[in-house]
Amino acid sequence: MSDLLYLPVLLACPVGMGAMMWMMSRGHGSRPQAAEDKQAELAGLRAEIDQLRAERSGAGGAPRPVEPSR
Repeated sequence: MSDLLYLPVLLACPVGMGAMMWMMSRGHGSRPQAAEDKQAELAGLRAEIDQLRAERSGAGGAPRPVEPSR
C-alpha cells in the first residue's frame, strides 16, 4: 500500500514536463504578426542601430566604461 503512494510522486515530474512541453508547443494563442507590423518594427530597429552607431562614432571611438545594472 505504501508503494502506491510513491507512484504519484514519481510520475509528477515526467507528467508535468510533458504538460509544459505541450502548452509551449501550442503557442499560447499568439497570433501571427502582420507583414506591415514586422516591416515597421524592423525599420524602427534599424533606425535605433544607426542612432547608436552615430553616438558611438561621435565619442571619438574610445569605448565608454559599462555601468553595472542596478
